[in-house]
Amino acid sequence: MHASGIPFSDPSGDRLRAWMGVTPQEFYDETRLAIVPMGFCFPGQDAKGGDLPPRTECAKLWHSTLFEALPQLELVLAVGSYAQRWHLGAAAAGSLQENMVDWRKHLRQRRRPRILPLPHPSWRNNAWLTRNPWFEEDLLPVLRREVRALL
Repeated sequence: MHASGIPFSDPSGDRLRAWMGVTPQEFYDETRLAIVPMGFCFPGQDAKGGDLPPRTECAKLWHSTLFEALPQLELVLAVGSYAQRWHLGAAAAGSLQENMVDWRKHLRQRRRPRILPLPHPSWRNNAWLTRNPWFEEDLLPVLRREVRALL
């Protein structure tokens, strides 16, 4: 994304679209989907080549204003632990694993928009996905139904 200027225009985007069951045309149709980054800027990389955490001042400055301007949102896919902590607030557990295990509870909360936590679709989470086959078996069919119903 940093090079192309297009979010999720890489293998992690291919994986996320497959999880959602959408085409690239549907995914990038801004009249149907909003792709909202946590930091609104690329935070750089750490010594191992991974992305640094989103800069907290960016989320504090922009997220509330942006989401207030989007009252029609029905579902937020909280992709990764930073997004989960932001969107789930006090309901967020201590770890990505705990948030993911509780995905049904988060999705059923009586609030709008509803929140569905997802791990980041990066290859770095392949081990997590292997250790948690329920994600593909249980969560992904629900995600695809939810997305399809909203599109």
